Amino acid sequence: MADEPAENISGGPDGGGAAVDGASAFEPGEAPTRAEAVVDELGELYWRKAYGGQDAFECLVRTILSQNTSDKASQPAHDALLERYAGGDGERDGRDLAAALADAELSTLAETISTAGLYNQKSEVIVEAAERVIEEFGSEAAFDDYVREGAPDEVRERLLSFHGVGPKTADCVLLFSGGRGGVFPVDTHVHRIARRMGLAPPDADHEAVREALEAAVPAEKCGFGHTAMIQFGREYCSARKPACLNGPEACPLYDYCERVGIDELDGTVVDPSDAD
Repeated sequence: MADEPAENISGGPDGGGAAVDGASAFEPGEAPTRAEAVVDELGELYWRKAYGGQDAFECLVRTILSQNTSDKASQPAHDALLERYAGGDGERDGRDLAAALADAELSTLAETISTAGLYNQKSEVIVEAAERVIEEFGSEAAFDDYVREGAPDEVRERLLSFHGVGPKTADCVLLFSGGRGGVFPVDTHVHRIARRMGLAPPDADHEAVREALEAAVPAEKCGFGHTAMIQFGREYCSARKPACLNGPEACPLYDYCERVGIDELDGTVVDPSDAD
């Protein structure tokens, strides 16, 4: 089984959470839904991990930095931000990260996170989020407690009310910080793969895909289903050149997939919503 890479929105092996034991719970082909069977196969291929334990505000910042860019680009920005505003360990001059960023000068922050792309926009979103955390919760620690202990639906709606925070960002905070079971964040990889495999309707938007997966996958499997599906998208099921174009043996999930939008005979690939 592969190790979870550090270049991952979860923070990789150091991002909190713990390995899930008990291979009997992941018998391929025994799951009652195809979506769960796919996640079980991903658990055999990659990792089985229960997430939670990250600092909520840092997780929020990390996820904002990852928007519309790759981990390769966002990870250096995240590291540089912590080095400048948190001394690399969550504290600076007696203040927490949220307090430091609430007082950050926008141009300096934008320069610090420039590798992440859209840095001017992201710096504004991060500073506004930090200001709200300090204003509404008083401290980063109080915000962390709220994310971990508040009613999940209420926490999600509160996070969505932050400027620049969409469903994927809110769900990542609930999963990686709050450790909330049953949360299956949907990024571009998950959105594409779920519809391509036929686990959600071809024209489903991100929220509809999330609802379909969370309804069909047990709560304890949603977290690693999210991270492992992203890795599967990178290694096998890319947008333009999915592995199945090289034959059934090239994709470990071939037998579970409807290949919506893929014509294996002529080698063409379209978004599932554009398939006949």
